[in-house]
Amino acid sequence: MTASALAQDIAETEQAMPNQGGRANPFLLVPITLFFVLLGIAVLRSPSLMSSFGLGSAVIVATPLILATYALMATVISGRGTVDLSIGPLIGFINVTLIQLNAQGIIGSPISIFAYAIAAGAAYQLIFALIVIYVRVQPIIVSLSGYLALSGINLVILPRPGGFAPQFMADWGIGTSIFSPPFWILVAATLAWLLFTRTAFYTHLRLMGSDERAAYTSGVPIYVVRIGAHLISGAFAGLAAISFTALISSGDPSQGTTYTLIAVTALVLGGASLAGGRAGVFGSFLGAVNLYLITFGLATFNFGAVQSFVVDLAYGVILVASLLLTLIIPFIQRHIKNFSPLLYFVVLGVLALGVILHATNDYDRRARNIDPSDAAVVAPLEPIAREAMYVLPLETASLSASDKELRQAAGPLIAGALLLIALALLLRLAISQTDRRSIGAVFTIVVAALVLFGAYLMTQDGWQANETNQVEDRQ
Repeated sequence: MTASALAQDIAETEQAMPNQGGRANPFLLVPITLFFVLLGIAVLRSPSLMSSFGLGSAVIVATPLILATYALMATVISGRGTVDLSIGPLIGFINVTLIQLNAQGIIGSPISIFAYAIAAGAAYQLIFALIVIYVRVQPIIVSLSGYLALSGINLVILPRPGGFAPQFMADWGIGTSIFSPPFWILVAATLAWLLFTRTAFYTHLRLMGSDERAAYTSGVPIYVVRIGAHLISGAFAGLAAISFTALISSGDPSQGTTYTLIAVTALVLGGASLAGGRAGVFGSFLGAVNLYLITFGLATFNFGAVQSFVVDLAYGVILVASLLLTLIIPFIQRHIKNFSPLLYFVVLGVLALGVILHATNDYDRRARNIDPSDAAVVAPLEPIAREAMYVLPLETASLSASDKELRQAAGPLIAGALLLIALALLLRLAISQTDRRSIGAVFTIVVAALVLFGAYLMTQDGWQANETNQVEDRQ
């Protein structure tokens, strides 16, 4: 059987079982759950995370880690336990050499910077692949040797942190805007990986990672596929190095090594198999963002001199807990046939939206636009009568004008959340009960029209409520 025939059989098998929602990657359930739990805790601890400045800072800090995790995916999927432990020092190597070459005036334009970073990463990974294939050294030994060698070379090139990033990167690391250049680099890298998953090369890569002997007997050129996987990994490592350089705006020979362990941890949290054959861009993205949220959430506490040790402890505990939670996945597959990670993500997303709105609006809305000279604001509070402080179990206190205003403003948001849940259920039911090839564009147009109509109603309700409040204020 040829590789194309085998790939066609796999595709037909997947299409023949449309009712098993979440069967494609049930391991996404753990990172999705962890993501929304950590996001809720982080927002409650620091509502400023949802501001433009907070999200901009999150993007610039998390992008190097996300791209480093992407760089590990291709080689991990290729099998043989190819976990590149040298990914961190490789990012540091590209960083320090880029800084030195820029200082000498050899490179400086954006095109030359990107070309050098991607070429340097691909060249290292090509050497890595050739040693594994032709010298027949175990990948773990090659990666560990590369880790030690690059760590020393980085210190020789740049003994201490210093230097300056290229001029066009000067304001990249400020993080005041969400749509910064690192954000677009991350979007482009994600789209590139998604397009890569649509190719036959990706099918051969997964087949080789799952069973290399079966791939070889099916006609897959395993040497070419393995070299291609390493070249892809090197390209993503170059993009991670550019984002890292933009983050620190200088060169650092040792800071890049920290990305090795956390990138591997993020990959595992994202549901990838270190044995090969399984890794996805969505899971890897969630794993990396989860690690960022852990660091961000713990930074809101003051642990003093042991802050870094507490962060490492949290990484380890959450990683072990996540791996233990994967034990329930066979139970979910066996007893909940139509359970969908996509629907699960939408439902938890609606709940998280409520938490975000509560943290960012409910607490500080009453404190906005207050004039300190207002006597009603600075007047001392009168004691509350004892009988007014307690109510019976089924009684509720009367709502104030501000509480009524908050409820009226939240009405369109609640309606929109219910609309999203209904659309997700409808879409899931339609896909599970209908052949995917017969859905067509009509169903997509209808769903999009319903979403736009719901958004229009929410806008109209919010506009009318705003007009009503303004009229009452004038009166």
